[in-house]
Amino acid sequence: MSQTPLAERMRPTQLDEVVGQDHLVGEQAILRRAVQTGNLPSMILWGPPGVGKTTLARLLAEASGRPFHALSAIHSGVKDVRQVLDSAKRDGMFAGRAVLFLDEIHRFSKSQQDSLLGAVEAGIVTLIGATTENPSFEVIPALRSRCQVYVLEPLTAEALKALALRALREDQILSKIGAEVVEWEALLRASGGDARRMLNILESIVLTLSQSGDSLVNNAAVEAQIQQHVSSYDKSGEQHYDIISAFIKSIRASDPNAAVYYLARMVEGGEDPTFIARRMLISASEDIGNANPTALVLANSTFSAVQRTGWPEARIILAQCTVYLATSPKSNASYQAIGAAQQWIRTHGEHPVPLSLRNAPTSLMKDLGYGLGYEVDHNSPGSFSGRECMPKGMEGTVFYQPGNNPKEHAVREWLKSLWKGKYKY
Repeated sequence: MSQTPLAERMRPTQLDEVVGQDHLVGEQAILRRAVQTGNLPSMILWGPPGVGKTTLARLLAEASGRPFHALSAIHSGVKDVRQVLDSAKRDGMFAGRAVLFLDEIHRFSKSQQDSLLGAVEAGIVTLIGATTENPSFEVIPALRSRCQVYVLEPLTAEALKALALRALREDQILSKIGAEVVEWEALLRASGGDARRMLNILESIVLTLSQSGDSLVNNAAVEAQIQQHVSSYDKSGEQHYDIISAFIKSIRASDPNAAVYYLARMVEGGEDPTFIARRMLISASEDIGNANPTALVLANSTFSAVQRTGWPEARIILAQCTVYLATSPKSNASYQAIGAAQQWIRTHGEHPVPLSLRNAPTSLMKDLGYGLGYEVDHNSPGSFSGRECMPKGMEGTVFYQPGNNPKEHAVREWLKSLWKGKYKY
């Protein structure tokens, strides 16, 4: 029996067999045209695991008739790169046409990435780098400017099903067993969009079932084989930022279902619960504010509770607060107010505090007029003196405009009744 994994045996051998990346290699797509015109650029292929980055790089080189050199940034260094470059220079009629494929390019340090610049600039090789991390953060700007960045999409359920059916039908080993997938949910869920993982799980299940004379792959068989779902969430990588961003924006959009979904992604990925709670604290003030001031109180209590409990119980507390924030009325009026005030200061400078509002802890300061004429507002009718506190030259400037929600609508009317036109609300 072959020791080569199914995913390797099913690796596409031509561009037409690549699935899920029609935007890059479909008819009239950009990389298809690059191959046809012989104008293959240096590039960064960015996408999640198991979507075909390595395969695509190899096929592009083969379709272009170019020598192909493959290195992994995990196991290789500058010395290995130089050996490839020296080899490319000696390739005779192929000099300047060789493809250097560097897998996991984000693993190279800045200085290691710098070592590629001259060869790419001079056209000694065509560089194809592959990465699961955002090139904006992990690939140096000088190298990005010399490469096109192409995004590979996660494989859809339909694409994964097509690959599995093809493997069952065409693979030299599985085709002899005659297995059939009768339930797809667990297999697709376990794959996480990774074709390599899906095919290797499928092979393991089919071979295990065949030993007992069974040939039907169902959800129970998958779950028994893998025991648990392995989350693709990377709490130190780009998904850490993407999912927390989607989580906060779902709260802001008053979409509790989406917010709980993204929370679950972080819970399954083992994210630090205090990181989630800290962002919820910010959201409670930035996105909800005085439309529901209790949101900040609950978020603060959630942060304290999460610190005391940790996983797995913290997920319940976080879920409760997530739903509360997502279903609260929204206002960013306070957030806008501090931003407007800061912008004013940057533009107009800092105006002196009126003397009547200054603190006067010494006799000299009192003699200079500090605090002179100040009256405590509580001593005025309705605890309101009508004294405007803005610096001279800023009278009537409005930074805070109450939001469009019941609580702040009441605040707006109250302020109007107090200031009677001095401030435009």
